[in-house]
Amino acid sequence: MPEDDARALLDSAVPGRLDEQVRDRIVAETRGNPLALLELPRGLTAAELAGGFGRPDVQPLASQIEHSFARRVRSLPPPTQKMLLTAAAEPLGDMTLLLRATQLLDLPMSAGAPAEAAGLIELGSRARFRHPLVRTAIYRAATPADRRTVHRALAEAIDPAVDPDRRAWHRAHAAADADEEVAAELVSSADRAQRRGGVAAVAEFLRRATELTPDAATRAIRALSAAEAALRCGAFDVAMALLLTADEGPADEFHRALVNLMRAQIAFASGHDMAAPRLLLEAGRRLEPLDSELARDTYRDAMGAALLAGGFAVGSGVLAVARAVQAAPKPTRHRPGDLLLDSLATLFTDGYPAAVPLAKKALRAFRTEDTSGPKDQPWLWLAGVTAADMWDDESWAILTERHVCVARDVGDLSALPFTLNSLVVVRLFSGDRAAAVSLVAEIQAIGEATGVALAPYGALTLAAWHGDKAAAAPLIEAGLADVVARGEDSGVMVTHWAQSLLLNGLARYQDAFPAARAATEHPVESAVVYWALSELIESAVRSGEPELAASAYERLAATARACGTEWALGVLARAGALLATDRTAEALYQQAIDHLGRTRIRMELARGHLLYGEWLRRENRRVEARRPLRTAYDMFTAAGANAFADRARYELAAVGESVAERAARASDTLTPQEAHIAGLAASGLTNAAIGAQLFLSPHTVEWHLRKVFAKLGITSRRQLRPSDVGTGRKSAG
Repeated sequence: MPEDDARALLDSAVPGRLDEQVRDRIVAETRGNPLALLELPRGLTAAELAGGFGRPDVQPLASQIEHSFARRVRSLPPPTQKMLLTAAAEPLGDMTLLLRATQLLDLPMSAGAPAEAAGLIELGSRARFRHPLVRTAIYRAATPADRRTVHRALAEAIDPAVDPDRRAWHRAHAAADADEEVAAELVSSADRAQRRGGVAAVAEFLRRATELTPDAATRAIRALSAAEAALRCGAFDVAMALLLTADEGPADEFHRALVNLMRAQIAFASGHDMAAPRLLLEAGRRLEPLDSELARDTYRDAMGAALLAGGFAVGSGVLAVARAVQAAPKPTRHRPGDLLLDSLATLFTDGYPAAVPLAKKALRAFRTEDTSGPKDQPWLWLAGVTAADMWDDESWAILTERHVCVARDVGDLSALPFTLNSLVVVRLFSGDRAAAVSLVAEIQAIGEATGVALAPYGALTLAAWHGDKAAAAPLIEAGLADVVARGEDSGVMVTHWAQSLLLNGLARYQDAFPAARAATEHPVESAVVYWALSELIESAVRSGEPELAASAYERLAATARACGTEWALGVLARAGALLATDRTAEALYQQAIDHLGRTRIRMELARGHLLYGEWLRRENRRVEARRPLRTAYDMFTAAGANAFADRARYELAAVGESVAERAARASDTLTPQEAHIAGLAASGLTNAAIGAQLFLSPHTVEWHLRKVFAKLGITSRRQLRPSDVGTGRKSAG
């Protein structure tokens, strides 16, 4: 496989950050073999992939091929074996560094010649092994003492002013026993390592620092920090093992409370354990007399866990968390998150209307103040959820996009998949299907890398809006079984809502009705419940159940009128028009279109045009019906909402306007990643900016764009049109 193709394939196989030098080394050592490119990253640690901070022996023992390589190495002269071990210990294949280290080891310049002659390594501008398993075999076969010797030489060969972090990493692996000086150096390097390799590099540095720390109390503190970093990069087993160390040393009550908190956070992040709300609530109460601000942060986590668990929460639900928040000491300093937490507590104790002023104030604070740092990340998901609950489409989009940006920037693979699922829904409501497809692919890749797969919220919503019953059916079946098994009641609600959306699009109203009703019976009111009420009203009216539709309308009206946003009032007016039995229906449809036309929720606007056109046709106003029906058809077709587009096409045919079958577009041949990159390029971003957003090298972005140009029959990015490939809007920071 050509190197450009190999780099692109490797980028697609590895979510998050991938150090360019690591990428080049893997491509060279696999000789571009596609299977090896896809399989090799699965055996590497996140730290190795992110910044080259990893050891070859962490990979699982390979087949007889590795043993064969080891036997061939043992047949070489001892100086050559030591030179090979030195090269294997340096993950980036830095030839200059390797030469310095071999000099320190008193190895002759000719030591590498027998290995080159045997075809095991190439010593050019970089040291490149014939195959990745050669590197693994050499390092694994060496004695611990020999490994420490070469790591020590590599550390001495590095100028601390040029690369202090890699020097600290090699010093750490050269240490035979606990060494506070080396451990402290690793800790001081951790922040710089994050800029190079993300949170995975931090986790690796702090984990090794923990191992080298002689003092039990200090070791326990460092283990806790390492566990937090491991949690953020999705290494849950590593995090739990570090917590055992954190719990061993002498510690005060505050440290024990932090360990308890971390254990609860891992339980939630690793699978949304239904006991997580209770564990987090208990951790918050334990922290109250020790650190009131951290206690509130913990109640935030408990609230998020309780929202997901819904009626499945064991011991403590949203009401218990809300009461704990209200009883807790008031914050000593102003933070947007505290306003948000108070609004949620009010929502579940005093009701929606009482919570609206507080929630709107909190959302304004999140948008106007700087809430784009790593410490803001845990708040941003809850802020996005609240924005959707308040029918605030602008804040919903901005804060969800911001959360994705922050999670990507720090490489937080525990939070990123969840907020990406939220962004999928944002994009679909706005009609940006191409971006949603790309995001779903990214979620799946992260799930494969971490081994923790969430319920397929994004994929299911994508299939529902697309009107793809064949794709949605297995997602609905598997998704329901999965969320019920792990006690994620919110997943049950989302699945039923998506099912009702799908069936309403297909005009199967009697089937949509029970699915919508099931979603509205969720014990915790939320945006998804409100969306489901809208689906219930449409399906109930069309199924001859006007009384049930009227009851759902009253529930919907209570929230829509309380918040008063364009989105809420537009959906409410549309629902009222469906229920109207006289000429007031027309005025309500026009109000709905007017309100929704001032939002970014393009799909709700398209549905307003569709329902208005259907009503006009039923009123025998065939000529007038054509315009809204044509508008709806064009909007749905552009967004890939095929079932709703077919409804509009059927109605257009009924009023005497023929509509050709949807023509296949050249852009339909683009892969999800190609479509997303093309959209970003069409919006004006440079290759470097696209690469920074998607964790790709500019070179790989250029490779993808060449593929796009060929498929679309164009020759430059100036010919790309956002309407052809998705909007590709730049995320708000």
